Amino acid sequence: MAETSIKIKPTELKGRRFGRVLTKLGKLTREQIHEGLQVQRTRKSKDQLVPLGKVLVELGYITNRDVMEALAGQAGMIMMDVDEKSISNDVFKALPPESANTYQIIPIEYNESARSLTIAMKSPDNFRAVDDLRLLMGFKVTAVVAPEEQIDAILQKRYSGESTSMANMMADLGEDEALSSLEGRTDSIDLDELASAASDNKVVRLINLVLLQAIKDKASDIHFEPFEDEFKMRYRIDGVLYELIPPPQHLALPIVSRIKVMSNLDIAERRLPQDGRIELVVNGNPIDLRISVLPTMYGESVVMRVLDRSNVELELDKIGFRDAELTIVYELIRKPNGIIIVTGPTGCGKTTTLYAALSELNKPTTKILTAEDPVEYDIDGLIQCQINVDQKLTFARLLRSFLRQDPDIILVGEIRDLETAQIAIQASLTGHLVFSTLHTNDAPSSILRLTDLGVESFLLTATIEAIIAQRLVRRICLKCKEEYAPSDEELMELELTRQSVENQTFYRGRGCESCNHSGFKGRRALFEILRMTDQLREMIMAEVTTAALREEAQLSGMTTLRDSGMAALFEGQTTIDEIVRETLVED
Repeated sequence: MAETSIKIKPTELKGRRFGRVLTKLGKLTREQIHEGLQVQRTRKSKDQLVPLGKVLVELGYITNRDVMEALAGQAGMIMMDVDEKSISNDVFKALPPESANTYQIIPIEYNESARSLTIAMKSPDNFRAVDDLRLLMGFKVTAVVAPEEQIDAILQKRYSGESTSMANMMADLGEDEALSSLEGRTDSIDLDELASAASDNKVVRLINLVLLQAIKDKASDIHFEPFEDEFKMRYRIDGVLYELIPPPQHLALPIVSRIKVMSNLDIAERRLPQDGRIELVVNGNPIDLRISVLPTMYGESVVMRVLDRSNVELELDKIGFRDAELTIVYELIRKPNGIIIVTGPTGCGKTTTLYAALSELNKPTTKILTAEDPVEYDIDGLIQCQINVDQKLTFARLLRSFLRQDPDIILVGEIRDLETAQIAIQASLTGHLVFSTLHTNDAPSSILRLTDLGVESFLLTATIEAIIAQRLVRRICLKCKEEYAPSDEELMELELTRQSVENQTFYRGRGCESCNHSGFKGRRALFEILRMTDQLREMIMAEVTTAALREEAQLSGMTTLRDSGMAALFEGQTTIDEIVRETLVED
């Protein structure tokens, strides 16, 4: 490991201008820097934005390595060459393959007793790798910058194709004597011993592996669940829970304590629920983990909600609307006032649909306020507020304040009570466009739900513009998709006959590595859009049944969730089982 020939301490270069760093390093003269700046200004006047480093390389004054060395200096780091032969095996073992490959870094020095690790990275911009390693692995991390080709060569040689097997890790954990001594102990364990177990290298590596694997598999939730005889770990992928190899039961306390440490929760508190969060950047994507700890009969249950911005399409034309539906939605969201409700069960994508609509409307000329519980995605240009029940900051209280903030558009996370519904209606009547959600089975039954809350029929007819019901069905995995002939029993589930589908082709997923042998990869939304018409308004005023409203809505052109599902089935996107599971037969 041969260090570069810098004689200046990085602290003397940190935060200085790029040109000044280059002159301090003795790479260029002031005159050459000024010449580069002049060329850069000339290009900028022609709308060509070129970094100064690139300009100086093109002028032949410095090399790309000099640029990287200067950028490292600006970040307070040194640039050095790394040689795989001079790094011991113990150092390589300190960093799990998952972390090395995810963050594109290599370890170059490790002190086990001090838990200090020095890593080499390709770019000084990768500062989040340092923060994440501190959080995930509990290391004191120091970073240096090394040439990209040298790091790639070492990653290829030392970490390529290598990964820690969950089964091997569980076996190692089961054999660990120090951790095994915790078996059967709950209240008798003191805090120092608990903190020590939580920071044990094997426990830290297990949590790290579970998190990175969950993010890679696009899991939406990670569950750690204590039972009388075992401690389970499960992932929810595309709405379905999959069980992982369970860790030894005596690891429940260290695992839960480790998660609490990472999310700044109280490891001493084991009798009350706690909520926290962990922020990571994995493969350049910001990942937000929402942590919920719940005391149960056999210990604490932990659920980590994975909010991955890169995994969510916040554009209306990418969330599953068909062309005709998309045209209707664009018309609806451009109305000057009124209420648009998205309805469906928990986890059906309502928030994603609303965010996609707000992203479409998010312009400098429009003021958008949101009241959410919790704020799931941070979006530039939106004023987002979080409900805080402990401080009596409810949807209704936030909404009252919103009306004094001169908004154009308001998002209410959920209409839960009459007070919230009344203020949302008031906002709509005073010229605002209001988006919100409800929990109902379909669009027509939302009217009954609102009247049950105590909302007057005439106010509903005056304000509601549309109700969109939605469901998520799993998509057939494209890698293992195959044709098949469904049985008569499967067809009967959808009230189909063999004759009615003789020209249709049905598909299913055979199951492969890509989809974890489930046959499904990803999900798509099904929609039911009820647009308010004069006839429907009259029927609501007359307080007719939900069945009558549904029948009239269908006559007005509403496609039901079941019909939307059937269309997706005949397009070869999903399966009969998925449609049956997620949609109801109309009465």
